[in-house]
Amino acid sequence: MTEVLRLAVVGAGSKTIEYAGGWSRMPDVEFVACADVDARARARLAEICLAAGGNAPASFDDYRTMLAQCRDGIDAVYVSTPHVLHAEQALATTEHGLDLLLEKPMVTTTAEAEALIEARNRRGNQIVIAYQGALSPLILDTKRRATAGEFGRLLSASATIWENWAGRYDGHWKQNPALSGGGFMFDTGAHMMNTVCLLVDADFESVSAYVNTHGKTVDIVTAVSGRLENGVLVTFHAVGDGPVGCASHITLFYTEAIVRIDAWGAWREITMGERPLAREEAEIIDNPLMAFRRIRTGEQENPSTVENGLRVAQLWDAIKASAARDGAPLKISDLRRAA
Repeated sequence: MTEVLRLAVVGAGSKTIEYAGGWSRMPDVEFVACADVDARARARLAEICLAAGGNAPASFDDYRTMLAQCRDGIDAVYVSTPHVLHAEQALATTEHGLDLLLEKPMVTTTAEAEALIEARNRRGNQIVIAYQGALSPLILDTKRRATAGEFGRLLSASATIWENWAGRYDGHWKQNPALSGGGFMFDTGAHMMNTVCLLVDADFESVSAYVNTHGKTVDIVTAVSGRLENGVLVTFHAVGDGPVGCASHITLFYTEAIVRIDAWGAWREITMGERPLAREEAEIIDNPLMAFRRIRTGEQENPSTVENGLRVAQLWDAIKASAARDGAPLKISDLRRAA
């Protein structure tokens, strides 16, 4: 008999509600507790659980109270809150020894990432970052084949992402830097940065970045050039304004192949030799809890780690610092020393 996962939720906003309909109907998942500052959000989650035939989760307005009172009845916590709250809530969950499914982006700074890694190492809990791309079979297969040397040596990577984000989230907390920790590049663009960091599998050495806010208080358009410690060159281009829609294209140039893939792992094209191979398509992972369960039970290795989250945090810190200096190239090592 499959053991039931006793799940607590920190943050009952739109992403949690999007997932809750499916999760509450999984026979091996039980919503035990929910913490959110908005009583209406907690009530909405309770209604979903009751409609699925389950019990309403215990309700808290403070996640710290929830963790303290419900610790012995919880196996894991799902955190889905504004970005700047992730570090504090992830650390608290880890200090309680609970496994964690954490929404993207993992944290907002390198220091927060390093603190989370230290706590995880000390407490020994499992932490999975809920990036669809990192859990995508196409992206994981691409990484496996690249690591095995099938594509030859990586020379360069170029990534783009766009969305009508400026208008879609006008007035939303995602465009409030005090809650978001950044704009389009750090929100939707985090998918792109995470997938690239996962596939190139190396730390950045230096970064040069330009940002345009287009009248907003956060970045809307961002252009980045970077060099990895192994010499590979990488570019990012994020455009958060334009027609309705959202898409991403990542191109990896190897000595024996060209791999094109999107940030979420929905499609892939590989060119080897003179002819491109057929376009492969896959559904974007819409239930990260299923992968999280397999990772917890040891059926699957964790492909979406805090270590890759650290690389993203270092990259984001460098992007912000370079953009503040009008694109001046910055070495990651210099930022570490300054910290």
